[in-house]
Amino acid sequence: MEVEMKIRGLMMDPVSNMPIVILRDASGKAILPIWVGIYEANAIALEIEKVSTPRPMTHDLIRTLLMGLETGVRKVVVNELKDDTFYAIIWLERDGQLISIDSRPSDALAIALRVDCPIYVDESVLSSSKAATAVSEKINNEDLRRWLEGLGDDDLGRYKM
Repeated sequence: MEVEMKIRGLMMDPVSNMPIVILRDASGKAILPIWVGIYEANAIALEIEKVSTPRPMTHDLIRTLLMGLETGVRKVVVNELKDDTFYAIIWLERDGQLISIDSRPSDALAIALRVDCPIYVDESVLSSSKAATAVSEKINNEDLRRWLEGLGDDDLGRYKM
């Protein structure tokens, strides 16, 4: 089963100094932090802030290619968490045919923002993420987990990349 989620914000991890994309479901009960690279976070931030660039960025080029090929993006799904790595699928539709494309979650999210399609996370990923977090809590990340859970809407605003 898939849970629809929205990008609630982009922030920096105070421990690793890496960007984190925060996904949250409509009820606010499920939160999924996904650590991404600097360049991927920049691509997401540019679209969140609606900043136009002088030349097309990679995800803008992909959007233009899809439009030119008359192919829509039905949805993106973060579908797996394996060895602390998230996986995603971009579901395309062309001439009534569905096509699944393997993707990094950061790229899938950047494309979803540009084409305004829904973002889903598989329930198994949410469960695995909670289990992984529970294990890491016991090791030494209890403060980070509490900090992430305690974030409010005001904390998930603009962050300079």
